[in-house]
Amino acid sequence: MKILTLETTCDETAAAVITDRLDVLGSVVASQDKLHQVFGGVVPEIAARAHVERILPVIHQALERANTKLDELDAVAVANTPGLAGSLLVGLAAAKSLCVALDVPLVAVNHLQAHVYACKLASGEDVFPCIAMVVSGGHTCLFRCTTPLEFELLGATIDDAAGEAFDKVASLLGLPYPGGPAIQQAAESGDAKSFQLPRPKLRDAGLDFSFSGLKTAVRYKIIPPGVAEDATPQLDTQTVANLAASFQAAVVDVLVGKCRQALKQTGMSTLCVGGGVAANGPFRQRLEAAAAEDGFRLFIPPLSLCTDNAVMGAIAIERLNAGLVEDLSLDIAPGVVRKKS
Repeated sequence: MKILTLETTCDETAAAVITDRLDVLGSVVASQDKLHQVFGGVVPEIAARAHVERILPVIHQALERANTKLDELDAVAVANTPGLAGSLLVGLAAAKSLCVALDVPLVAVNHLQAHVYACKLASGEDVFPCIAMVVSGGHTCLFRCTTPLEFELLGATIDDAAGEAFDKVASLLGLPYPGGPAIQQAAESGDAKSFQLPRPKLRDAGLDFSFSGLKTAVRYKIIPPGVAEDATPQLDTQTVANLAASFQAAVVDVLVGKCRQALKQTGMSTLCVGGGVAANGPFRQRLEAAAAEDGFRLFIPPLSLCTDNAVMGAIAIERLNAGLVEDLSLDIAPGVVRKKS
C-alpha cells in the first residue's frame, strides 16, 4: 500500500509517499523562510498564496522521488488541524481533488499527533503510551498519549508559543528570521547568566505555559520602561549574544521543567518531544541530561523531522488501520491549542 501525505499547516509545503510498512519512498519540503524573513514572522496570506503555487510541483517531485505514479496510490492523507486557515485549505483542496480523481480514501491527519508520531518513525520503537510535548512557532503543549490517536491535553500556553517568542525576541535583537536558529547561533558566544530573566510558571503546580511576559522582559532589557517606544538603541555584538543566551536558557528551563513535572505527576516513564523548537541544541541536551538523571525514556526526532514535513503524516496508517477515513465533507479546524489561565 502506498499513501501520499500532504502538509500545509503553516509555511512549509510538503508531500511524501509512504508505505503501510512506514517506508518513506519519497519526501519533499518547500520552505517559505525567505518570503517571511522581511516581516520577522509568518504572514498568513503570503503563506497561503505560496502553498497554491507550490503544492502541485511538490506533489509531482515527491511522486518522482518515490518512483510512483498517481494511479499507484491507495490513499491520500492531509493535515487538516490545527494551523493557519488559508494554508490548511490549500492542502485539503489538493487532497480532496486527488481522492475524487483517483477514487481512493481520504485520511485526516492531526498535525500535533503527527509531530509526536515522528518519534516512533525515527526510533522504530513503540513509544506509546507516553507524555508528549509539541513545541513550535504556533504550539506549546503537553499531552498524555495512550495510543498514537488518543491524546489528553495536560497543559498548553495561555498566550504565546515558545517558537513565536524565539522569533519575536530575535527581531528585538536585530537577528534574522527564523528566530530559533538565529538565537541559538548568537547564544553560542554569550553568557546565559548575564541577564536575569523570568521563568514563567516554572514553579506552578499546573502544566500550562506563558511566554508573553518573558518577551516583555527582554524588551525592557533593551528599551527600559519610560523610554520612548520608537527608540532604537544600538546593541553591541556581545550584548546581543548575552541576551540571546539568557533568553534561550530561560525558555529551555521552563520547557524541560514542565516535561519533568508532567512525567512525575502522571507516573509515566516515556517522553516524546516534537516540533520546530525540538531542533534547538541546548534544549535537546538538557532533555538528555534530565532523562539520564530521572531515568525516563526520551525520544526526539532528527532535525529534519522536527520542523514541519509530510513524512510524519505516516500517522495516517494508524487511522487507516483503525478504519478512520473521511468523506468529502471534511473541513479544516484552524487555530492553536491554548488554555485559559
